[in-house]
Amino acid sequence: MVKYNYDGPILEIDQLSISFFTRLNEIPAVMDFSCAIQPGEAMGLVGESGCGKSTVALGVMQDLGVNGRVVGGTIKFKGRDLNLMSPEELREIRGSEIAMIYQEPMASLNPAMKIAQQLMEVPMIHEGINKEDAYKRALEVVEDVKLPDPERILKSFPHQLSGGQQQRIVIAMALMSKPSLLILDEPTTALDVTVEAAVVKLVKDLGKKYGTSMLFISHNLGLILETCDRICVMYSGEAVETGRIEDVFDKMQHPYTQALFRSIPLPGADKNDRPLVAIPGNFPLPHERPVGCNFGPRCDYFKAGRCDQGPISMDTVPHGDRHGSRCLKWSEIDWDAPLELAEQKVKAEPGRVVLNIENLKKYYEVAANALFGGGNKKVIKANETLSFEARESETLAIVGESGCGKSTFAKVLMGLETATEGEILLEGKNIEGISIENRDTKTVADVQMVFQNPFDTLNPSMTVGSQIVRALELFRIGNSAVERTERMLELLDLVKLPREFADRMPRQLSGGQKQRVGIARAFAGDAKIVVADEPVSALDVSVQAAVTDLLMEIQRKHKLHCCLLAMIYRLYAIFPTAYW
Repeated sequence: MVKYNYDGPILEIDQLSISFFTRLNEIPAVMDFSCAIQPGEAMGLVGESGCGKSTVALGVMQDLGVNGRVVGGTIKFKGRDLNLMSPEELREIRGSEIAMIYQEPMASLNPAMKIAQQLMEVPMIHEGINKEDAYKRALEVVEDVKLPDPERILKSFPHQLSGGQQQRIVIAMALMSKPSLLILDEPTTALDVTVEAAVVKLVKDLGKKYGTSMLFISHNLGLILETCDRICVMYSGEAVETGRIEDVFDKMQHPYTQALFRSIPLPGADKNDRPLVAIPGNFPLPHERPVGCNFGPRCDYFKAGRCDQGPISMDTVPHGDRHGSRCLKWSEIDWDAPLELAEQKVKAEPGRVVLNIENLKKYYEVAANALFGGGNKKVIKANETLSFEARESETLAIVGESGCGKSTFAKVLMGLETATEGEILLEGKNIEGISIENRDTKTVADVQMVFQNPFDTLNPSMTVGSQIVRALELFRIGNSAVERTERMLELLDLVKLPREFADRMPRQLSGGQKQRVGIARAFAGDAKIVVADEPVSALDVSVQAAVTDLLMEIQRKHKLHCCLLAMIYRLYAIFPTAYW
């Protein structure tokens, strides 16, 4: 394929509307969306899950599936309308002129092919070059993404690389044909903060080297600030604010953008003096969008009779470069006024020691030929001399990179594994050598867990109420079905869910609501220790704030010691302090 130069915007989207069609009706996913990306420019697309970010990306790739359709507007790449291209023309452009990096690297890699073969086939297919030149290109790009020992990497299979290395290979694959436009869809969500920072720097450097324009999709404001020149904030299918990074971050002109900033913790801030402020209400489903401003029901500046009268268009903000806001009242709001902080909380005094860990060790013995080839058995040291104590009303954060032993310790504490050496004292009782099936009911109830992914922790065939009642039955709480039902309703009150949710199925709940059900189930037996294994990493920033505040409030009320495993706010790992 012969690439050609173009002086105008690399990508120009004008009043784009995308809908998905079911047997019953049309579901509008993106409405009146416009943006332009100039050569060498990076555009960040941010917003909560379900706002339409990935749908825009799939629209650019013309990969909306059988039910998706562009129902209005245009998507132009180098001046050519992608909607009018034939399948043959699109095949020539995809992977060559436009490349996409997905959230999960293993979804883009073939587990049965070596890295070299997967990289080489990109220029061989799109440019028709020979194997020798393709290998040289692959070696060069692997060096560009700063992987150690490039030749060994090229000879490896995907499963022999770490998550960060896999993501770098996916980036290398996207850059093999030196595309004009690179779309990155949440490329660092599954990575550790240190790896995340390295990948972000890599993307910035490669964008400059290759002159590639980028569309960076994320709900992580820190990443967008660090990598992009411009930003577009989306809410419920619409772009609500757009402009240069410095204009939007320093002089935000939409209430939703302001609400996002209030949902994130400040470095060094005390959790009691400055609690997080979650966005009130819930994100509207496509068929439940209000008349007028989509953000209206959750907005502090909403005015009935004005903000709910009909569609609202993007308005140009005078200051800044191409700064726009989809708000009727943007010019009337005092954006410099101090933000109203949430109610300050009284810090509870630490109580007695509930959990004591002394020189805990967990080793795994594996056959050497399965891992290293030949020889005797080898010992893998997952935990080595771990010691600490935890008191009532305290929160202990255990942090570290993937593979450092956090989850292994959680398994030992929960009884899913037994310790090799050392002691775990729960209120003076040794539990390190007792597996979960041999623990008494009270011990099981005392040590509970809130898992990382709320979507996989609930039984899809049982109602919310029945799943909480089931936990109460296992913990032998309540003398009758009536008592357990009443306790279940009280637990829903505790996690601030309406009591009518008891009759709902998990599929009818949002991610944040599912996580609240998981928290209610964990507290069903009046747990002494709650192990929260990255409980908000799969949630949006506004939902993160609500769930985190909920855990802190329950802890204050019930003098609970809550052990937060790897509670790393990836959102702020590389957020410059100048913007706080």
